[in-house]
Amino acid sequence: MLHLAFDDTDSLKGMCTTFLATEMIREFSDLDLIGYPRLVRLNPNVPWKTRGNGALCLRLGRGVGGKFKVGELEGRDIFAWTGSKDHPPPEEILPRAAAVLEKWAEIEDVLTNPAVAVFDCKPPPSMYWKAVRDIVPIAEAREAAKMAGAFRAYKNGRGIVGCVAAAAWRPQDRTYEILTYRQRARWGTERDIDSESVIEMDGRFPETFNNYDTLNRKVTIAPRSSCPILFGIRAERPDRLERAMRTIRSETPDRWFIFETNQGTDEHLVKAGKSVKRHTSVILRGLVAGPPTVHLGGHVIFPLNSGGRIDCAAYEPSKQFRRVARALMAGDEVVVCGSVRDEPKTINVEKIRVVKLVESKVKVANPSCPSCGKRMKSIGRGAGFRCLACRTKAPATAGVWKRTERQLKIGWYEPPVSARRHISMPLKRLGLKENAYPSK
Repeated sequence: MLHLAFDDTDSLKGMCTTFLATEMIREFSDLDLIGYPRLVRLNPNVPWKTRGNGALCLRLGRGVGGKFKVGELEGRDIFAWTGSKDHPPPEEILPRAAAVLEKWAEIEDVLTNPAVAVFDCKPPPSMYWKAVRDIVPIAEAREAAKMAGAFRAYKNGRGIVGCVAAAAWRPQDRTYEILTYRQRARWGTERDIDSESVIEMDGRFPETFNNYDTLNRKVTIAPRSSCPILFGIRAERPDRLERAMRTIRSETPDRWFIFETNQGTDEHLVKAGKSVKRHTSVILRGLVAGPPTVHLGGHVIFPLNSGGRIDCAAYEPSKQFRRVARALMAGDEVVVCGSVRDEPKTINVEKIRVVKLVESKVKVANPSCPSCGKRMKSIGRGAGFRCLACRTKAPATAGVWKRTERQLKIGWYEPPVSARRHISMPLKRLGLKENAYPSK
């Protein structure tokens, strides 16, 4: 089969590369779609991303085997096939795909650098893993694209990185998302979605996730940008997504498709050693090295010792998650998952596992003098005690202490739904993977 991949066609002002996928499907109605369209999220830390840093891949050919519904376009059902028997050459498909991209991409935007590629040979899987966990040089991606088929890259050509990575993805873990799109006349206007229907859908379809932020009363299936998407519902399996979509009371969608994705998989995370690399995402286990501090803007920072010392941050947009960071104490053992910020070099915490908690105690009284029995006085923070009557001294540990209950419990904690990244695995999915990020 052919792999038609494209990336970097949107901007902060509008458009969406998944919408371009629906237009590509329209253009290539003379070919068959093989499997679900693929939405592949890449490294969320690249400085030049627009929004979710997602690349797209459609697999095309002459379908064989079983077929199944993957969407609706202009009132007609769109089907995909499980296999392909042959396909036209990439050089025949590329000009048509490029014309669709040039019609819809935000090429004039200074930050948009699109590319489109048609591969009859999949790039190596290493290209996906590097693109989701690190920075891939444009030259390296171009070389991989040349080996795999034909492509066109516009302006600085950075979009070719996403093309190669999306085509190289061989799912080890996967989720699915049904995306609905707005009628063209409504683009840029406020979305009409009934929040109560979103809450109802979230309860009726437990295999879905990240639909509604109950803590902050926010619908999270709809983007906040002026892009063509109306809403998207993510799920562990694709089989009930259409039914879930039809329970949402909203403006009438123009079209919809189900995408196979790496969203909610944590495939951007790598176990870190003594040092961490900027623009990557890490899993780091260590001891809290000091008390958390609250900074201007409401950000909570705590130091972590994991062979080396680095600050970890629960930033203001993570809302209630900051309470977890504030409740940590020096000596607590934790596993931190998050992205490494460039300047200052800090880990932006995406979720945290509390492995061990130190005992919390408060001093309720000074000790009695062991010589004369009178109450002793403190001689300074951490310096111990002295009896004013007989001058006997006692260490700081001699005070009368009372154990207090910690606000935290052993286990995982994550930000509310509205503060999560596309690719981060929610604890709802993590619960299905019992051995994820073991404490030992």
